[in-house]
Amino acid sequence: MNFTVNELCKSKTATRKGINNTPTPKVKENLEKLIKNVLQPLRDKFGEPIIVDSGYRCPKLNTAVGGAKTSQHLYGQAADIRTVSDTVTDNKRLFDTAKKMIDDKEIIVGQLINEYNYNWVHISIPDERHKNQIIAIK
Repeated sequence: MNFTVNELCKSKTATRKGINNTPTPKVKENLEKLIKNVLQPLRDKFGEPIIVDSGYRCPKLNTAVGGAKTSQHLYGQAADIRTVSDTVTDNKRLFDTAKKMIDDKEIIVGQLINEYNYNWVHISIPDERHKNQIIAIK
């Protein structure tokens, strides 16, 4: 595995503000599903490292970063990811790889979001509100 639960809980904002971002057992279980069912298969298909900029966010951290009140990050169901190069071209390639995997039924996601012209890619596991939604936020 190329991802860990601890990696998906790390946050520069939490560290800077002294916020305890330790996941509950249920959140940890969701993070493990996210890794096993979405992130790792995507990493394997993409063939290059993927950087997780934001994974789990406890309520206090989610508020601190301006996250949505219903964000899947609150439940350990989502990650904001990017490529090592962090270029629009490579982040779009990452998004396109995930989209093709969804189309080919290799992964099932809650949401796949192109955030602000491929500044990063939001990806999540399905829940009762989200299943295979593909969105672009400008």
